[in-house]
Amino acid sequence: MGWAALVYAWATLSLGYAALWGRFLVNPHSDQYIAGYGFREFAAATLRTTGHFPLWNPYLFGGMPYIAAMHGDIFYPTFLLRMIMPTDVAMTWGFIIHIFLAGLFTYVFLRGIGYAFFGALVGGLAYMMSGQIASSVSPGHDGKLFVSALFPLALWMLHRGIREGKNWSWGAFALIIGLCVLSPHPQLLQYTLLASGAYALFLAFATLDGVKLPRTIAVRRLGAALAGVIIGLAIGAVQYFPVREYVKWSPRAGGLADYRAATSYAWPPEELLNAYLPQFSGMLNNYWGRNGIHLHSDYVGVVVLVLAGAAFVGLRADPKRKHLIFWSVALVVSLLWSLGSATPFYRIPYAIIPGTKYFRAPATIFFVGTLAIALLACAGTERFLQLRVSRNYMFGWAVAGIGIAVLASVGAFTSLAESVADERLLDQVQANNAAVVLGAWRSLAFVLLPLGLWFALTRGKISGTVAAWSLALLVAVDLWTVERIYWMFSPSAKVIYASDPVVESLKRESQPVRVLPFQVRRTAEPDVFLGGDALMTHRIRNVWGYHGNQLGRYNELTGFSSEDNRIFSPNVLRLTNTKYFLTNIPELPFVGHTTLVQGPVRNASGDTTYLYRLNAENPYSWVTPVAVKAPDDQVLATILNSRFDVNRAALFDTSANVTVAQGVQSLPAPLTITTTVWHYEPGNVRIDLSAPAPPGSSLVVSENYYPGWIAAVDGKPARVGRTDYTLIGVELPTGARSIQLTFTSPSYQRGKTITWFAIVLGFLLLGAGFWGDRRPLA
Repeated sequence: MGWAALVYAWATLSLGYAALWGRFLVNPHSDQYIAGYGFREFAAATLRTTGHFPLWNPYLFGGMPYIAAMHGDIFYPTFLLRMIMPTDVAMTWGFIIHIFLAGLFTYVFLRGIGYAFFGALVGGLAYMMSGQIASSVSPGHDGKLFVSALFPLALWMLHRGIREGKNWSWGAFALIIGLCVLSPHPQLLQYTLLASGAYALFLAFATLDGVKLPRTIAVRRLGAALAGVIIGLAIGAVQYFPVREYVKWSPRAGGLADYRAATSYAWPPEELLNAYLPQFSGMLNNYWGRNGIHLHSDYVGVVVLVLAGAAFVGLRADPKRKHLIFWSVALVVSLLWSLGSATPFYRIPYAIIPGTKYFRAPATIFFVGTLAIALLACAGTERFLQLRVSRNYMFGWAVAGIGIAVLASVGAFTSLAESVADERLLDQVQANNAAVVLGAWRSLAFVLLPLGLWFALTRGKISGTVAAWSLALLVAVDLWTVERIYWMFSPSAKVIYASDPVVESLKRESQPVRVLPFQVRRTAEPDVFLGGDALMTHRIRNVWGYHGNQLGRYNELTGFSSEDNRIFSPNVLRLTNTKYFLTNIPELPFVGHTTLVQGPVRNASGDTTYLYRLNAENPYSWVTPVAVKAPDDQVLATILNSRFDVNRAALFDTSANVTVAQGVQSLPAPLTITTTVWHYEPGNVRIDLSAPAPPGSSLVVSENYYPGWIAAVDGKPARVGRTDYTLIGVELPTGARSIQLTFTSPSYQRGKTITWFAIVLGFLLLGAGFWGDRRPLA
C-alpha cells in the first residue's frame, strides 16, 4: 500500500500544492467562502475559549440553533484540525486529506475484493481525480467529499465481514457509518446506506469465486451489518437529535414544495457528454446549461472510459463477472437517478424511499456511479495489461474519438447546445464553441495515447510494468488537465475577510444591533460582506446572511423568500433590531429616514460600500404593557400593518405557556420603560429595565424564539413563549427589573450521551472482533 499512498499523495498535491504556502482553498462562488468559514471560525473560537460547542448562532437571520440548524462539520473529526491550526488552513487541508483518502480507500477496497496492484492503483486514481470527487472543492462541498471518501472504505468493511467473516470489520463499519452521519450530509448518507445495503445483499447471497455462503451465515452477517448501521446512526445522535426537532421549524418543513423542486439540479441528459467532453456545457462561468449554475465537473476521464469499457471484453470468462455485473447495474441505477425528471425512474425512489422528498439535486448520487466506473476501469486495466483487449476495441475508440472531434469542429455540438439552451444564453453558447472544439481534440489525444501504449505493449516494445505505470500516469494527467481548473485558491482568511472602517464602526456599538446588507450595484465577483457571512466573522449581527436552513418563520416575517420588500416595513425593521443599512450605492432613493455614517469605503471584497444609520430607534428589546394570544396568520397580518405599534402589545402564539390579558378591546399607550443589555454573548443575554415592570407586561426580545430558551427574572424562573410571530417573549411579574435569557438544548445533551455510548460500543466491537479473529480455533 506504500507505493499506492505515495502515488495518491503526489496526485493530490498536484492539485493542492498551493496549500503548502498557506493559500486558502476557496473561490468567490464557494459555499466555504460565502458562509462556511464564518460558521467554522465561530465554532472554533467558541470551543477554544469556552471548551464547548456553541448552541446558538445570533449573527444570521435573527438567530438560530447552531447544532439543530446545521452549520457544517461541527462534530466530524475535521473540527480537531481547527483546534490546532487557523480555521482557513484547517478547512483547506480537510479537503486535501479527503481527496487523498478517497483514492487510498478505493485502492484498499479494490485490492480487498481481489484485484491486483496496478488495476487497484488506476481505480483509486479514477475515483479520487474524477470530476465528481476532485471538483467538489470548487463549490466547497466538503460534506459530500467526506462521505464520498468514506464510501469505498465502508464497502471494504462489508466485504471483509460478509465474505471473509472478519468480526473486527463490524465495529469498523459502525464507526465509518458514524463518520458519514457526522459529515453531516444527510443526502449522501442516504445514498451511501442504499448502495451499501444493496452491496451487502449481493455479498451475502451471490455465488462469488465459486463460493456461496450458507443461508444462516449470510443472514447472521447481514444482521451484523444492520447492527453496524444502527450503531453508526447512534453515533450521529449528537447532531441529528437536535436536527429532528428542528425539521418542523425549518424552511423545508413538510419536504420540498413539489416533485419539480425535488428534481431541480438533476443531470440534464445532454450534459452526459461532459463525461467525455467536459467543455461541452461550458466550464464554471462559461456554463450555459439548464441548471443555471455548475461549479463542479462531470468529467469522468477519457482514459478511464476507455479502460472501463475494456472491463466488458471477455466478461463471461471473468471470475469476477458477478461483481462487474453488480457494479454495472449500480452505475445504471445511479445514472437514471441522477437524471431526475428526465426519465420516469426517479418517481420510484421519490415515492417509496423515506427522506427523498426533503432533498433536491439528485445528480449528487453519481459518486456511486463514479466508484462503479472506477471499479470497471480497474478491471479494464487488468485486461489491458494481460493483452486481452482486442485491436477492434481500441480502434473503435479511436474512430469514435475522431468522429467526436470532427463533429465538434463543424459545430454540431454547438448546434445541439443552441437547441436546448435558454435563448438569453445563446451568445454564451457561441462563445464556448472554441473551447468545445479544442476540448474534443484534447479528448481525442487521450484516446490515442492509450492506443499507442497498447501498440507498444502488444509488440513487445515496453514491459508490462512500464505499461502499467504509464497507464496510471495517463489516467492522472488526463483528469488533472481538467480538474486543476476547479482548484482555485485565495489569500488567507485574514486578507479576504479583513476589517474596514465600516466594520469597525459597527463593532463600536454598545448595544446589540443588526445591519441589513444588500447589494444594489452588481460587481464582477460576489461581495461576501453584502451577500455572505463575512460580518459574522467580526461578530456583527446580520438581518439576513447566507445559510439555507434558517428558521422558516423568520423568512416569512422578513420576506426573505419573496419579492414584496416587506423587510423595509418600519415594523419589520423594528422587530428585527435593524439599525443600519450597508450597501454599495452612495444614495438610497427607495429608503427614507437614514443618515450616511461611513463611506465610501473599499472592503476586502473589492467593493465600495456605504453604511447608513436608520433615524428610528429599533432597540434589541422592549417592554409592552399588555400581552394577547392570536393565531399565526392574524399575528403576521397585524405586525405587517403599518398602523400597529409593536410597543403596545406582545402578540403570543396560541400555544405559548404565558398568561395574557382577556377581552382586550383597545391597546394601552406604550410604556416609557427602556431596556439596557448589560451582557450579550451567543445564547446568553442579561437585560435590565429602567423601571419596575407594571402588572401584565411582557418583554419582547429581537432574537428568534426556539424551544430551549429559558428565562430568569430577578433570579426566579419565568415563562417564555413565541411572540410577534418569531421573537422571544417573556412574561414579566410585577416589579421585574432584571431578565436573564439562556439558550439550552436538551436534545443535544441527550444526543451527546448516546453518541459517546455508541462510539465506545463501536470501538469495543472493533477490539473484541480483533481478539476473536486472532484467537486460535479449538
